[in-house]
Parts: sequence; structure tokens; C-alpha cells
Amino acid sequence: MSSLLTTFGIVLLAAVAQAVSGFGFALVAVPLLAVTTDARTAVVATSLASLALTLITMAREWRYVRWRTAGLLTGTAVLGMPVGLLILVVTPDRLLTALIAVVVLGCAMLVWSGVRMRTGRPAVGAVGVLVGVLTTATGANGPPLVAAFHSFGYDPRTFRATLAAIFTGSGAIGIVGFLAAGQVDAGTLRIAVLGLPAVALGWWLGNRVFARVGPATFRRITLVGLTASAGAAIVQSLTG
Repeated sequence: MSSLLTTFGIVLLAAVAQAVSGFGFALVAVPLLAVTTDARTAVVATSLASLALTLITMAREWRYVRWRTAGLLTGTAVLGMPVGLLILVVTPDRLLTALIAVVVLGCAMLVWSGVRMRTGRPAVGAVGVLVGVLTTATGANGPPLVAAFHSFGYDPRTFRATLAAIFTGSGAIGIVGFLAAGQVDAGTLRIAVLGLPAVALGWWLGNRVFARVGPATFRRITLVGLTASAGAAIVQSLTG
């Protein structure tokens, strides 16, 4: 019973974080779920549960999605997914966590610096490939998108809606990859199903907060979330 409550609480916290900031479900859920199971099960189960959250967000806010950007990023993400699957299968757990830490920290530094990246297809495509690698390797594919969208100057609602569309597309494709690689089993399905009520409740709670957040506060929340996630991943990679 305690493990069920723990799983529910972790997924609820992750869902609230993503509803408020537009990202962060995997960054919160994967390290915490890995404490109660192994890292690979945490990555796959989180990917399954997060798909429900991104579908809800995309369905409710489809008018704010930048569909051309979302389509390009999702399409190029497919190119990186086989590499991510290979990393997931052959890389030790601690090294996987260190990879998350490095990527998140780098993206946090980009957002803090306020650097503007080009919005042309080559730059967006490169971000998409990185998103694909991270989708199947770690489940935490948000940080490079966060850095890119802040660079593009998206307002909070466009930011969150477009992220949801990309997460939905890349997440669905990633799950197909997990199935093909034999990474979906009874344990991952059980965690994902148990997390669905927490996803719904977390989205409702987080969305109420999001409605009261202005652009400046939204940027601060994003920066704090990225920095905290990077710090937590670094600590976990060092301590195991």
C-alpha cells in the first residue's frame, strides 16, 4: 500500500510541475521513481504516464500550438530515437543520470544567459534530434526545448501548448520504440496505470496555478525548475 501511495505522490508532483511550467514531468518523476524501482523501468513508466498529460494539455490548448515548429521538431526527433534506445540499453544507471544532469545544466545556463538561437530549420532540426535521443534514453526531453522556446520568445501559453504537442508526438513514437526494444513489461505498465489518476489531478491543480502566472514569473519558475533538476541529477549521479 505504501508503494502505491508513493507512486501516486511522485506522479502527482511531476504532473503539477509540468502543468505549471510546461515541462518537468520526467525530470521530477524519473529520479524519484528510480528510488523505488530501477532507472530503466522509471524511464519507460514515466514516458507512458506523461503521454496522458501531454494529450490533455494539447487537446485543451491546440489553438496556441506553433504547429510548423512542432512538426519539424517531432519529425527530426525520430532520427535521434534509435541512438537514445541504444544508450538506454547499454549505459549504466549512474551514467544515464549524469547525462540528464549535463543536459539540464547546459540548458539552464542557456536560459539564464538569455542567448537567442536562430529559428531556421537547421537549428530547430538539431534541437529535434537531441530531443529524440533524450526521449528514449532518459525520458527527460524537455530541457533543450525549454532553452529553444525561451530563445524564440514564446509567451507562456504558446510555450506550454507547443511543448505539449511535441511531447505527445515524440512520446508516442518513443513508446513504439520501447515496445520494439522489449522495454515495456508488467512493472512499467503497472506504474503507468497507477499514475493516471495522479496525472489528471496534477494537471487540474497545476493549471489553476498556471492561470495566475505572468510571463516574468513564468520565466523564473522555469529557471528555478531547470536549476533544481540539474542539481538533483548531479547529486544522484555522484551518490548512486
